[in-house]
Amino acid sequence: MNILSVAAEIYPLVKTGGLADVTGSLPKALKSYGIQTHSIVPGYPGVMEALGETSPIARYDSLFGEPATIVAGQAAGLDLFVLDAPGFFNRPGGPYTDGHGHDFPDNWKRFAAFAFAASQIAHGLIPNWRPDIIHAHDWHSALSLVYLKFSSRPAIPRILTVHNLAFQGQFAAHHFSELGLPDEAYSIDGVEYYGDIGYLKGGLQAADVITVVSPTYAREIMTPAFGMGLEGLMNARHDDIVGIVNGIDMEVWDPSTDPHIDHHYSARTPMRRLLNRCALLDLVGLPNTSGPVFASVNRLTWQKGMDLLAGTADEIVAGGGKLIVLGQGEPDIEHAFMEVARRFPQSVAVKIGYDEPLAHRIHAGADAMLVPSRFEPCGLTQLYALRYGCVPIVARTGGLSETIIDANEAALHAHAATGIQFSPGDASGLRHALRRAFKLFRRHRVWERLRRQGMKTDCSWHRSAATYAELYEEVLATDIRLAG
Repeated sequence: MNILSVAAEIYPLVKTGGLADVTGSLPKALKSYGIQTHSIVPGYPGVMEALGETSPIARYDSLFGEPATIVAGQAAGLDLFVLDAPGFFNRPGGPYTDGHGHDFPDNWKRFAAFAFAASQIAHGLIPNWRPDIIHAHDWHSALSLVYLKFSSRPAIPRILTVHNLAFQGQFAAHHFSELGLPDEAYSIDGVEYYGDIGYLKGGLQAADVITVVSPTYAREIMTPAFGMGLEGLMNARHDDIVGIVNGIDMEVWDPSTDPHIDHHYSARTPMRRLLNRCALLDLVGLPNTSGPVFASVNRLTWQKGMDLLAGTADEIVAGGGKLIVLGQGEPDIEHAFMEVARRFPQSVAVKIGYDEPLAHRIHAGADAMLVPSRFEPCGLTQLYALRYGCVPIVARTGGLSETIIDANEAALHAHAATGIQFSPGDASGLRHALRRAFKLFRRHRVWERLRRQGMKTDCSWHRSAATYAELYEEVLATDIRLAG
């Protein structure tokens, strides 16, 4: 079976969050099920640099106003198609924003061009190769399914995975005439969305099957609190929505071989982990004291609850703990953390930005990982933390509630607990969770058992990849029956 994966990010070539980790690791996990995945990604500078030998597939003198070439190649063990359109993707800044953090004003056009190119490949642009299924991820690629839905050519099954419903790709209606879609596509069954254009909304309407990244999130998005204005559509399509928890790449995230950490260890050699704790504190300039080292590797945004953490850091300092924060995001929250670090220079270290090696070292050296999200479709940070013996402290929401077993007395007695959950997801809930963590940390044998139980958790793609493989088979069989 051949799958065309359409994604704006893919690890290790380009990453701003968990989307890249999933699109980079799922293709590898699917190989054991006889499923071959080719991923199409935009030709950002880092992607083009990583490609080895390439072969051109198609050339466009003007793809939405820019010359472009689709090339095929390989990088990091991934089979890739890349839309090499320098006018759209070879620019300073990130994948979606400029150097000042502002959205590129032509994002509507950049990702329409990307989605159109993907739809052309799905239609058989490549000689002797055509995918059995197209699998798009998030709003950046969702329009590819719309182009297929409103095409007169033979269709192939269409799957859309929503990694975060909050990011929807909403643009002004006057751009519709430039998308190359028929007039009927600007409708409630197409891309029309509250008088604008909704790329994700259009993809949700065009998909044969919608997957989201945890069963709990699949239920949450049916409600006004989490539906982000799309709860009506999600309820209408509830029979077509499947929740599948993400896994992690167990080779990339492996403390026994990780090239980014100073001392390798495993669940069988937990004492060696203490050496990474010492190395981490030395690296970030904090004294090595006996209190717990809390950390958070996250986007510094309201959704992630990082304003709550900045406001409760005094709880950690007062208890004799340390706090290490790595991330970037909303300027007000970045400033709040820098101010906390200024007030408590011996207890708090903050690095604004994205640093993959440092993220690995934090997971390997911190005692606890804080994930105070107000909503979290799945989350990967807590899975990395489990793998590395860094006890997760998470809000009880979305995939966080499914992947972490709370350290209540019953779970501790049964040797089943893997972390701490808290609810409500506000400052009082987080403060209570921190106090619980301090108490558990002082019970050294209990804390060590909690850490080891977490490391035993199967965080791999094994079960989730099997679910995707079954889903692909079912969708393909349904498509064949309908065609017949």
